[in-house]
Amino acid sequence: MGIFNKLRTDGMTHDGQGEERRGMIDRIQYNGEENDLVWKFPYDNISTGAQLIVNGSQEAIFFKGGAALDVLGPGQHTLSANNIPLLQKLVNLPFGGRTPFVAEVWYVDKKPHTGILYGTPAPIPLFDPYYNVTVPVRCNGSFGIRIVDSAVFINQMVGTRHLVSTENIEDFFFDLVVDRLSEILSRYVVEAQVSIGQLNARRSGVRDFMFDMLNKEVGKYGVELEQFNIVTIDFDKNSPEGKIIIEAQATDAAAAAERRRMQQLGYTYQQERQFDVMEKAAGNEGSAGAMMGAGMGLGMGLGVGNVMGAQMGQIGGVMNAQGMVPPPPPTIQAMYYVLVNNLQQGPYALPQLQQMVQQGILLPATLVWKQGMPQWQAASTCPELAGLFGMTPPPPPPPVVP
Repeated sequence: MGIFNKLRTDGMTHDGQGEERRGMIDRIQYNGEENDLVWKFPYDNISTGAQLIVNGSQEAIFFKGGAALDVLGPGQHTLSANNIPLLQKLVNLPFGGRTPFVAEVWYVDKKPHTGILYGTPAPIPLFDPYYNVTVPVRCNGSFGIRIVDSAVFINQMVGTRHLVSTENIEDFFFDLVVDRLSEILSRYVVEAQVSIGQLNARRSGVRDFMFDMLNKEVGKYGVELEQFNIVTIDFDKNSPEGKIIIEAQATDAAAAAERRRMQQLGYTYQQERQFDVMEKAAGNEGSAGAMMGAGMGLGMGLGVGNVMGAQMGQIGGVMNAQGMVPPPPPTIQAMYYVLVNNLQQGPYALPQLQQMVQQGILLPATLVWKQGMPQWQAASTCPELAGLFGMTPPPPPPPVVP
């Protein structure tokens, strides 16, 4: 091998022009930067028998005529018609001897490339199906990519888009992610049926959803997402639409807290109102008010708040019919716990259970339990509750003929 070949092998000379371009490259080796995703070997006049060296995380691809051909993995390869069959067909390489041919050699790094930051340059308008308003939303975080199909990547990114530098490639996938954010977030809000105000609290679920959707997009370029993180998803709280969501959330939170309080006490809404009425009646002057107050004190002492309304009604009726004669002891009603949406509620008396049947909350298959039952069972299998289902009103009376 002459000195000219040696210099060209070491990458110290240019291709030359005219008659000067006669040397053949017999050693091909990566000489790019550490973080380069792709790197092109600077010479294309290659000979059979040349040594191709590929590092551990790389693949080398022969590129000719705008298409990626053979791919060689890590190791040291001697180029011949045996190990580059597609290239052999293209340039009609003979077997044996040293034959020159022209082809580009691209190195592709398949290590994960992480730490690519993304963010919405301007707020994304998203429709909130929960409150029926369109709210400006911002989202930011980071992601990483890894090349999984070198041939597809070279064909798509180098052959058609002419993106070579790592910065250009990062910018391309940044634009792709940001461009798809609006559509993917809108789809998540609709499918999950959540308010935009809940997105930040559901970042892990949103992240998984976006990861799957974006992977389908970047897969077209021979790439997969190595990781995808969301730092914040926030809406403009100072916009008129944002203020609507904040006020509605505050109202919903107060209502939810009131429902939890009533469930913990075992009250329904109607029972709570009856309790307020009886409390006012107990404060009125006169013997009836005093008797009512005594009855309420007795009820609170016994811990029978769930049947307070029924008991006080019975006491009031007896007082009206018999004057000041004390009523007989109240009948203890059966109290059932009900499993609604996997949450234990109650206990409830039969009148409240009947209301729940009418409202469609208590169904024949709903699990119930009361003291003395060995385990939970369907409501329709309880003799006391079976009659609550299938109850229909009697037919209306015939019209009165004048």
